[in-house]
Amino acid sequence: MLAPTESELNILRVLWDAGPLTVREVNDALNKAIESAGEKPIGYTTTLKIMQLMAEKGLVDRDVSSRSHVYKAAVAQERTQRNLLSRFVDRAFGGSRSELILRALGDGEATPAELEEIKQLIKKLEQDGHQ
Repeated sequence: MLAPTESELNILRVLWDAGPLTVREVNDALNKAIESAGEKPIGYTTTLKIMQLMAEKGLVDRDVSSRSHVYKAAVAQERTQRNLLSRFVDRAFGGSRSELILRALGDGEATPAELEEIKQLIKKLEQDGHQ
């Protein structure tokens, strides 16, 4: 699977959250998030071009049965995240998941609830035999 660019990943997040949408709807959602961050809005034609390229790459599917084309994510969110994380761990941490976790937790910003969730996940993985 091709790794989506940052712009493509932003569009995929919108589609994963909201389901099938037109380019206009995706563009509006992107700009709502961008404007709240104080950044410059993205033009409709830019969003359209990115989504057309994404369709060529197989990242989105396009329904052309109506006047306004409707796009939906063609890749699963969990699988995409897993692939991106695996590439990141390989490049930034030499493949060591423990170094990633230690770095992430070592910054001291994990909440008690997050730490408890992590403990429960570790227990579950140990019980399931994923050591």
